[in-house]
Amino acid sequence: MIDNLSLPELVAQMFVVRASGCLFDHQICYPEWEPTASKLRYYLEKLGVGGVILVGGSAAELAVRSHQLQSWAKFPLLLAADIEEGVGQRFGGATWFGPPMAIAEVARHDSGKADRYAEQMGAVTAIEARAIGLNWVLAPVVDVNNNPDNPVINVRAFGETPEIVGKLAAAFIRGAGEYPVLTTAKHFPGHGDTAVDSHLELPVLPHSPARLAEVELPPFVEAMAAGVDAVMSAHLLIPAWDAEFPATLSRKILMGKLREELGFEGLIVTDALVMGAIANKYGTNEAAVLAAEAGADVLLMPLDPEGAILAVCEAVTQGRLAISQIKESVKRIWEAKIKVGLSISDPPQTQKGESKNLQSIESIDLSLLANPQARATAADILRDSLKFGGNLPLQVSKPPENQLLRNLIVVDDVLGCEFLGNHTPAIAVPEQFGYKLQLIDDRTGALADNTGAENFSPTLLQIFIRGNCFRGSAGLTKAAQDLFKKLLKTGELQAVLIYGSPYVLEQFLPHLPPSIPYVFCFGQMPVAQSLALEVLFGIDATGNA
Repeated sequence: MIDNLSLPELVAQMFVVRASGCLFDHQICYPEWEPTASKLRYYLEKLGVGGVILVGGSAAELAVRSHQLQSWAKFPLLLAADIEEGVGQRFGGATWFGPPMAIAEVARHDSGKADRYAEQMGAVTAIEARAIGLNWVLAPVVDVNNNPDNPVINVRAFGETPEIVGKLAAAFIRGAGEYPVLTTAKHFPGHGDTAVDSHLELPVLPHSPARLAEVELPPFVEAMAAGVDAVMSAHLLIPAWDAEFPATLSRKILMGKLREELGFEGLIVTDALVMGAIANKYGTNEAAVLAAEAGADVLLMPLDPEGAILAVCEAVTQGRLAISQIKESVKRIWEAKIKVGLSISDPPQTQKGESKNLQSIESIDLSLLANPQARATAADILRDSLKFGGNLPLQVSKPPENQLLRNLIVVDDVLGCEFLGNHTPAIAVPEQFGYKLQLIDDRTGALADNTGAENFSPTLLQIFIRGNCFRGSAGLTKAAQDLFKKLLKTGELQAVLIYGSPYVLEQFLPHLPPSIPYVFCFGQMPVAQSLALEVLFGIDATGNA
């Protein structure tokens, strides 16, 4: 059937466009990246793009959304999501695991348990992805996060050594591999030892070939041995291999290293082409052409899908790209679609005019989402990876009349903070003990200057900081640093809870008096808050004494 496709149809199969997981246009959060329903339908129905990457909405809503997208599609779609921490990370209601580095912490004490956790995480992620119509899991991250200043990988990695990352990533792939989904090892050849966020600008990995072979490459080799279906390229410049082009656009790296030296036969997918490391220098249309020339099969998230498709078609007609290479990529894409149960036979519809790839709305089984066993496993991983010390549990006594107990919460971005609300444990549990809330982020410097007011004294400091895309840093914000120093100086600091990056905990510990209690949790979601506060106050997760 590939031979029956026109050049634009062939090229369109190589593209995966981004869309909102929500059903209505007025719910779109990122209009620059997420097309309206009419534009998206045009991409799927008329252009025939090969897939969609989805962000936002509830899990139940996405089940309807995926059905809608497949019904619009000219050809069956790969439906993907960045669900490195389970489906619930992106789609509310499903199971949300802690970040992979939490399992690496478990591995320090019990490697067998860590392997089981990683495998269970992979299996639950695959089951829940399929339940809501997703068939491509853009995980696991197999970068070795051996740079504490890494602003974007951080706790998304399975650890800090190639041995533990490879072992746990392979376990995740085995768990997911029992179900009809694609898995993805990212970001080749390794984004762990960088201090620059490629969403913003181009990082440089200055290491020698010997060092790359020793640290960065082994987890990818293990992932391939475990049967990973796709490898995602990194937007990194690696002078030892290619001094001109970043890995995503480098034929020396994608074909020379990944295909030929490592023998990978699956899908090569780019990281998002809208990211600053690529788009700022090359522009998304030319970047798509360069990535295809380099050997990428799937071109992810172009800013202008139609323009990028036309640019790749023009490169073929001009002789820059061989049509045979395009067909090879489409062949791999269609083999992947067949693996996850999509029908690409001709004709693509049944006699009743219904797509063979449509799951009926009535057959969606939401009982597969967030079942008690899955949620218990997610909680166990977080509980087993907690770090704590000082005089625990915290003994809360009533302050003098002219003072109040203060629950001071610091986040890096209060507007993007979906895991906090009046009902969530970080706010609700301290309130039961008489603490008054004060919430600040790195933009509220004026407020931070006034946090030592006399009527606020005994202070519970809760900090939510981890590596996040587009933030540019995974370390303590200036507001958090200043607050910590001030509270220590005035003697107001009662206890510290840190959610997210263990490297932030390491910054605190040398300065924290041994008597002051602290709790660290890798997760930031409500269950992580419950577990941390349970340890701090000596209560159960519901807040009862």
